[in-house]
Amino acid sequence: MSQIFSQPPTLEELSQLATGLDAIGAMNLEMLDGYFTALICGPDKVTPSDYLPEVWGNKYSAYTDELATAILRLLMRHWNAIAMRLQSGLNSPNAYLPILLDRDHGGARGNDWAHGFIQGVQISLESWNRLFNDEDHCGLIAAIMILHYEHDPDPGMRPPRIPPEKREELLGLMIHSVPLIYRYFEPYRKALASPVSTSLLQSERFYVPCPCGSGRDRELCCLGLTRTLH
Repeated sequence: MSQIFSQPPTLEELSQLATGLDAIGAMNLEMLDGYFTALICGPDKVTPSDYLPEVWGNKYSAYTDELATAILRLLMRHWNAIAMRLQSGLNSPNAYLPILLDRDHGGARGNDWAHGFIQGVQISLESWNRLFNDEDHCGLIAAIMILHYEHDPDPGMRPPRIPPEKREELLGLMIHSVPLIYRYFEPYRKALASPVSTSLLQSERFYVPCPCGSGRDRELCCLGLTRTLH
């Protein structure tokens, strides 16, 4: 990982990322944070070509190269910041702090973050079923599920009304649970770790490096459709 991509985005850069995402109708920053967190916590390896289309939505074709590159660089740095924070938490009691936006000065509600997390879960739902079916640990995701379904179109899926004090409790449980979910799936991620051959990434087309810093051609990495690993 290059030094540039190992640096967490500053608050100013996160604000720039939020503005860029909003400008193209992509996920908002809170939802993106939850989405990336689920993908990093989960048991499976995922590639940018797997998860980035969900970030862009149907606005990808509206990008200019300059805008795509600027947003993508910040996305990768934010991804790495979350990953490093969760990894360091395996051996020390580092606090996990999600990005929760204050909606109209009414305090953080957490719904968008929970939506993003569950969207990330759904990319590898079969693998996440290990947690859902584990009676001793399935409660780790309960607070996230409650916030995700709070305003569900189906009244039967909505939880009871959440008063302010209960919301604070749910947000606290959600924050506390994320490092535990990451720890739960750590053995599965280790089992999948193996050297990756780059022989299939060779191409005779004009080489344009991916702005994420992987060293691969961007059409075979974050801006392409081929499954790759950073």
